[in-house]
Amino acid sequence: MIRTLTALTLMALTSTQAAASCGGNFGSFVKGLKAEATAKGHAAATVDRFFSGVRQDGAVLKADRAQGVFQLDFTTFARRLISANRINAGVANAKKYDAIFDRIERDYGVSRGVLLAFWAFETDYGAFQGDFNTLNALTTLAHDCRRPEIFRPQIFAALELYEHGDFDPARTTGAWAGEIGMVQMLPEDILTNGVDGDGDGHVLLKTSAPDALMSGGKMLSHLGWRAGEPWIQEITVPAEMDWSRTGLRTTMTPAEWERMGVRPRSGQWAANLPASVIIPQGRKGPAFLAYPNFNVYFEWNQSFTYVLTAAYFATRLTGAPVFDAGNPDPGLSGGQMKQLQQKLAARGYDVGDIDGILGAKSREAVQLVQQELGLPADAWPTQALLNRL
Repeated sequence: MIRTLTALTLMALTSTQAAASCGGNFGSFVKGLKAEATAKGHAAATVDRFFSGVRQDGAVLKADRAQGVFQLDFTTFARRLISANRINAGVANAKKYDAIFDRIERDYGVSRGVLLAFWAFETDYGAFQGDFNTLNALTTLAHDCRRPEIFRPQIFAALELYEHGDFDPARTTGAWAGEIGMVQMLPEDILTNGVDGDGDGHVLLKTSAPDALMSGGKMLSHLGWRAGEPWIQEITVPAEMDWSRTGLRTTMTPAEWERMGVRPRSGQWAANLPASVIIPQGRKGPAFLAYPNFNVYFEWNQSFTYVLTAAYFATRLTGAPVFDAGNPDPGLSGGQMKQLQQKLAARGYDVGDIDGILGAKSREAVQLVQQELGLPADAWPTQALLNRL
């Protein structure tokens, strides 16, 4: 997964220093980490033990550069991730840990559906937590000069967890990007938001569901989750409307959207809050109203498709029906999407990386060029748009 860090963590990063300390001989790089750790006040003997078996992991770098799953459209991605087994297991776990979810809802205002969805997607409720050695993964990614400012601080956070007895450099494993446990949290986030949910004196997100769920709830609260508020709601949209108003840049109240022809697909409006209309596959596909809490999801993961799928699944786990997939125009392949990004970039639009992924910047660029060309500005790239460009 493409992981982000908390706002506080990002503010604390010293990216220039970290970038200057990446690359080169791996052994020398580790020596630099050890020197920095002792300079931070960690005992030299502890530092030596912590780093004694660390090694570079080429499989981590391979995984970092191969995230093609995010090229899938929302409907395909959602159907791949959401299964009857995951729904049934979610219902069972909601009952099994009912008291824990009650505590989370009371203390942090986060719905059980939200955490159940993350738990399901990240590790299949703890069954598959990743088998990458976490210290090796973090050190490899910190040494790699692509994003050292993210991963270097995580190494020192893991060292602190080791000193607390909550991290084993030889045996702690997780995802390729260094996330640990049932809801996959980075070491700094565990230090900041870790909760001893089962009362054993330790925060062990790999083996304790109460620890993992309580920590996940606290982290979402720390990231800005608004207690007791909704996150998304499925809607229907009219055949014609000002599609340029869709997307996360525009917010209006449900009543204002209703005057434009937008309706809740079932029931009533979830809340009277500023909200955005999201149409992930254009005006003919599925449609949702995104409330302020939806934006918090992007602090957990940067992929729009993953975020929307996790947010929708959370509503399913709390009683929402299967979404209406509609009949959207066919999207682009990864190669076609790269061509489109190149053409948009040549016209001066900021699409971010030329990676074949319809991310936030590419969506915005597509919507802007659709307006420029007089096309329905629904931010959904098609073969017709590629041909026009």
